[in-house]
Amino acid sequence: MDEHEARDEHEATDGHEARDEHEAVVDATLEQVGPRLQALRARRGATLDAVARSTGISKSTLSRLETGQRRPSLELLLPLARMYRVSLDDLVGAPETGDPRVRLRPRRVNGRTVVALTRQPGERHAWKIIVPRDASEPKLTSHEGSSWMYVLTGRIRLVVGDSDVMLEAGEVAEFDTRTPHWFGADGESDAEILTIFGTTGDHGPRSAALATRHLAEVLGGAAR
Repeated sequence: MDEHEARDEHEATDGHEARDEHEAVVDATLEQVGPRLQALRARRGATLDAVARSTGISKSTLSRLETGQRRPSLELLLPLARMYRVSLDDLVGAPETGDPRVRLRPRRVNGRTVVALTRQPGERHAWKIIVPRDASEPKLTSHEGSSWMYVLTGRIRLVVGDSDVMLEAGEVAEFDTRTPHWFGADGESDAEILTIFGTTGDHGPRSAALATRHLAEVLGGAAR
């Protein structure tokens, strides 16, 4: 095995390990959602039928969520959080205010639901986004920075330059945002992703401005 082959094998191993680590963290967090939903419903003395009527989520889906047979998604957790009058932090087990972790505040823009996962100024900005199915033609954009994307559920079509690929749940992509790019959900349902946008060596207002521009493009030009 020559030097290039060894390096490629090492990079491939590192990539798989990183993906496995991120997937393990996500899975461990989501595994706790079912028991919390059961506990919330029990404390309120509510039946599955009552919760289904209040949230618009089917009784069978609610039952599968509580027993861990259905993977929680943001679009399912949002109405449940409203119905139980708790934050998303409570549903996923985040500690009380005062912990350094970010309080999740979802907002809906141009059909996409976005949750900011970082709050401190710096060169890294992270979001969780529900991406609706999009049959429109890709409109590629470019700007300084780099992007990392992890698909939680659904399928994502990602176009970067001349590359046009499909990402399945559990897959990761990284790309230089100076290369014209676009992504959208592809399949029978919406997709849910974690994405991190980064700049290099810039922690000030310029970094925040680039992150805002990046998010605006992701949300169809409406980020604030």
